[in-house]
Order: sequence, then structure tokens, then C-alpha cells
Amino acid sequence: MSTLNVDKVDPSTGTALELGTSGDTITVPTGAGLTVVDEVKTNKISPATGVAFALGDSGDTFTVPSGATIVNSGTATGFGGGKLLQVVVGTTTTDTAMTSTTFADTTLTADITPTSTDNDVLVIVNQYYHVQRTSASTIGGALKLVRDTTEIYYPAGVGTGGRNFQLNATGTTFLNLQMIYSFSYLDSPSTTSSTTYKTQQAVAEDDNQTSRCQYNDAISTIILMEIDGS
Repeated sequence: MSTLNVDKVDPSTGTALELGTSGDTITVPTGAGLTVVDEVKTNKISPATGVAFALGDSGDTFTVPSGATIVNSGTATGFGGGKLLQVVVGTTTTDTAMTSTTFADTTLTADITPTSTDNDVLVIVNQYYHVQRTSASTIGGALKLVRDTTEIYYPAGVGTGGRNFQLNATGTTFLNLQMIYSFSYLDSPSTTSSTTYKTQQAVAEDDNQTSRCQYNDAISTIILMEIDGS
């Protein structure tokens, strides 16, 4: 092996310069630097050793120009999380009546398949709710959020009888309550399988009343948003 010392290499003709031949390996040794002040075109960049590859130094800025696209076929990590990855919306207008203290489905449901076990699902519910009771001074409702078959959110404890919400009146009279009951819940399902979220309703324990979701075919909505947890 011999050494060629030269300050500059230029093409012998035209403006194209070829370095090496197909199959050759061009090595820049440790401690030596290769500086390109214009454009570098290549189909692939890989680490020289191991599997770690660093692009630039701390404080550098990399710009993706307008019209260019970055395609990620692997797993993106280290970006701080909190990014919205997908949104699923479920609606129902099915009038569902309830007279039992045992919880049952309201027909408001939606399915989502998380892309990572580290991600969270933000659930937002807007449920049309109607309840009436004759000869009473208090009425209320009981709604809860279920993931598959697991209760994950049930803010009971308002008044008595396991109510989420309650209406009080003076004296004994016919009471009729119509409302949109809204709540949100951040869940960590820890799965990449299809997951079902739904609401269930029941009559409060001490009430002789009828509760109904989607009364007169009013619309209820559940929104599922997958949040990057990496």
C-alpha cells in the first residue's frame, strides 16, 4: 500500500469525478474528518459499527423542505410523547330505558386498536340522559365507563343511591330531568389489541324511577383519542 499526498483532486474532463470502482470500500479513518459544503446524494446511510447512528451534533437544526416526506416504518422514540395518533368517534340514537339498579349497556360504544402498549386513550363522553320520577323530591342518574368488561370510571357518591348527578326539589312532586351528561377519562389500556369502550346506566339504588339514554332518539357521542405515551 502506498500513500498519495495531494491537496486537491479534480476531474480530468468535464465536471464529474468518480472515486473508486464498484465493490470497493472507501474508508475515512478514525480521527479524520470528511467535510462536504454542498449537497450529498445517497440511497442509504448506516452506522459504521454497531447499530447506533447519530445525525448531527447538539444544537444543530435539520430542515425538511416543503414537499418532502419523512416515512417511518419502525418505532419513533424520544420525541417527548403527547402526540395525537388517531381519533375514533362512536354515536348512537337508540332510546334505551332502564328501571333496574343493575348496570346495562346504553348502546354508546366505540372500538380502538392502540399502536403501542405505552400509549394512552383519552375518552370523551357526551351522553343524552333523561330521568323522571313521580311523587318525589330527588332524582338522579348513574352512568359508568367500561373498557371491554372492566369498569374504569364511575364517579359515584353524589347524593345517595350511587348517583353521578342529582336533582333536588322542595316537597313531593313529579320530577323530570333531561340533560347531556359529559365527562372525560384518560385510560392506559396497555394493549395493541382491539379495545371496546362503552357506557352503562342503572337506576340509583333508592329510586323508583325510569332513566333513559338517547330519549326520543337524541344523539350521544363517545370520542376515543390515542395519545403517544413514549
